[in-house]
Amino acid sequence: MIQKTKLPLTSTHWGTYRVRVSKGRVQELLSFEQDQDPSPIGSGIIDVHHGAMRVRAPSVRKSWLENGPGSNTDLRGTDPFIEVSWSEVEKLVANELNRVRKDYGNSAIYAGSYGWSSAGRFHHAQSQLHRFLNCIGGYTRSKFTYSFAAAEAMIPHILGSYREFLDTCTSWDSILENTGLCVCFGGIPLKNGQISQGGVGSHFQRQNLIAASKSNISFINISPVKADLLEEVGGEWLSPRPNTDTALLLGIAYTLHKDGLTDIAFLKKYTEGYEKFLAYVLGETDGIPKTASWAATICELDAETIENLAKKMSRNRTMISVSWSLTRQDHGEQPFWMAITVAAMLGQIGLPGGGIGFGYSATNFVGGQFTIPPAVPLPQGRNPISSFIPVARISDLLLHPNETFNFDGKEYVYPETKIVYWAGGNPFHHHQDLGRLMQGWKKPETIICNEWCWNSLAKRSDIVLPCNTPLEREDIALTPRDPYVVKMSRLTESFGESKTDFEIFQGISRAMGVESNFTGERTSTEWIEWLYEETRKRAVERGLAMPEYKKFDEEGWFKFSDPKENIVMLQDFRQDPVQNPLKTPSGKIEIYSEVVANFGYHDCPGHAVWREPCEWLGIKKKKFPFHLISNQPDNKLHSQLDHGSYSRAAKINGREPIHINSLDASKKSLKSNDLVLVFNDRGSCLASVVINEGIRPGVALMSTGAWYDPIDPTSERSTCKNGNPNVLTPDKGTSSLAQGPIAHTCLVDLTLIDKPMPKVTAYDPPRIIGNSRG
Repeated sequence: MIQKTKLPLTSTHWGTYRVRVSKGRVQELLSFEQDQDPSPIGSGIIDVHHGAMRVRAPSVRKSWLENGPGSNTDLRGTDPFIEVSWSEVEKLVANELNRVRKDYGNSAIYAGSYGWSSAGRFHHAQSQLHRFLNCIGGYTRSKFTYSFAAAEAMIPHILGSYREFLDTCTSWDSILENTGLCVCFGGIPLKNGQISQGGVGSHFQRQNLIAASKSNISFINISPVKADLLEEVGGEWLSPRPNTDTALLLGIAYTLHKDGLTDIAFLKKYTEGYEKFLAYVLGETDGIPKTASWAATICELDAETIENLAKKMSRNRTMISVSWSLTRQDHGEQPFWMAITVAAMLGQIGLPGGGIGFGYSATNFVGGQFTIPPAVPLPQGRNPISSFIPVARISDLLLHPNETFNFDGKEYVYPETKIVYWAGGNPFHHHQDLGRLMQGWKKPETIICNEWCWNSLAKRSDIVLPCNTPLEREDIALTPRDPYVVKMSRLTESFGESKTDFEIFQGISRAMGVESNFTGERTSTEWIEWLYEETRKRAVERGLAMPEYKKFDEEGWFKFSDPKENIVMLQDFRQDPVQNPLKTPSGKIEIYSEVVANFGYHDCPGHAVWREPCEWLGIKKKKFPFHLISNQPDNKLHSQLDHGSYSRAAKINGREPIHINSLDASKKSLKSNDLVLVFNDRGSCLASVVINEGIRPGVALMSTGAWYDPIDPTSERSTCKNGNPNVLTPDKGTSSLAQGPIAHTCLVDLTLIDKPMPKVTAYDPPRIIGNSRG
């Protein structure tokens, strides 16, 4: 399907837009005609694209430039910058990389560089960075994602893969035709569905939810936040204590067994180890039967409610949706494992509209009824360095070099880190306990980043290389998570002296004598066409139609035809488990995993279990009375464009909002718009109160994404005046198996601020005290 272009197009993680340009600048982003529910996030770039926060020229921290690597690292974030020429900075970076390679080895270069970068297939910052570093001998990498690290490590032991089934969750079409009950652990939050990795052609989550609400499907939203399910759906809201989903699911499992509602035939044919799990549920292994009453005490729900839910699930074709956020808690492996176990007990896995789904509307693509494009990525070469860290263990890497850590059944060693190189992300958004990260941030001798604006990362780097935005470069949006392929036009000239990431690394590689290896002797335009044509070859092999590049370039976009048959996760396995076994040791769903059991981890044994979180509302003598939920914001992707007008319009008196129930507001003598200090032993931040009856009492909701802005940038525990909740969240792994983040396991307190506070400076550029460009 091809459509003649009108205005030029660009694509982002939150949507595709037609772009109106005048006098060399973008004036307006207009909704792509194919998008039925466009996101307004993109508009936030217009007022900041040529603003004061753009990085104008290569910039080096004063102390580093004058005194060399490792100088005054405690001044990162306060030291002024000096602008230098590209030729000078290319030599500085090349010399520093060569010094560290020679003296310490390539493992001393950490380039996990986690983040969402931009939507273009070629100008993907991390891919460019990793390709470049592999040309000079490799780097220490990161593994998995902050979004669902616990699932990425655990689910392959249960189902043989995670990504495979994440990308093929049962489609909304199948749900609409077959599902009777949708039980949503963590809800189905439409705000998250605005975004998707690699670009979005058309948003479909809202349309499908509304269609479901008009059908006979019943929805149950299990979340401390009522708005995690669209109000028009009219679903039932159950609000257990945060972090108790596993206990609730165990109470459901006990009820299914007790009342004879378990599909024994399914368990025998398709699963492994159910008897060992059942012994735990019945209390035979620990003396504690996991009854509905036991679960009710933990969850603060009625036992009758839990029993009725179990019975309702057994009477209906039931889809269990587990939000990605469930993995971001202490013991975050357990809710997904337990949800799969309950789905197996119901015997509906592999049936149309039934079984398990990994986070409907966690991003736009989940549950899509579309053909997965065989998108070819930029070749990154081979990394000869074996050292890595689980993605959320960066502070441990920096603070504990040469110490050991457990991960997925093995023991590893944190290498010593001399250089951190970041491109296309922001650790001061993603990571937990920013005070601890600040301690670790002082350890490397050099921190380099490619950035387009002076965000929290750029201000705390030693060398900042100004990169283009997607509006300043040509590319294609081509991803396995969206059926649309979009030609992204270059719409405006580069700001200042900024370059594409490809050009940045080309210059450094030239200074290091590896330019031809890095470029592959292709220009960026040639690479873009190569990526398209290689994808086209794969498409032809699979019987998928793609126009030739010249025609695509002229027309501007096309869409792969949708599959005729509804997508049903694990349908092939159910139809013939012998011919289509899972990639587990047994070939079946491993309710009990001998492999995991043999790891010997008390915090993650061989089947799903309840383990009390390190912080939760069930603690009898709580020092901090509120459970903080720091969810994905609805007005930006992570921290991107926090300085833009759309994000800043949602702030209250210039501060991030924090939502609490009226009962809690009354106890604290707080009213709407009050400025409060949110605090615990790890840190503190400022926020403005919103009273919200859709929040469970005892819970505080504060979205992530505010740029880190401490009152005293030299102090690791200084109050963030802009409201970044990750100054509060604990930096602990989910378990020894996955070592994922646990941002949603966090207790805090609130107190009224009734005196003037320092103004937010997150959106002010650093001091530039001169340049050496001549």
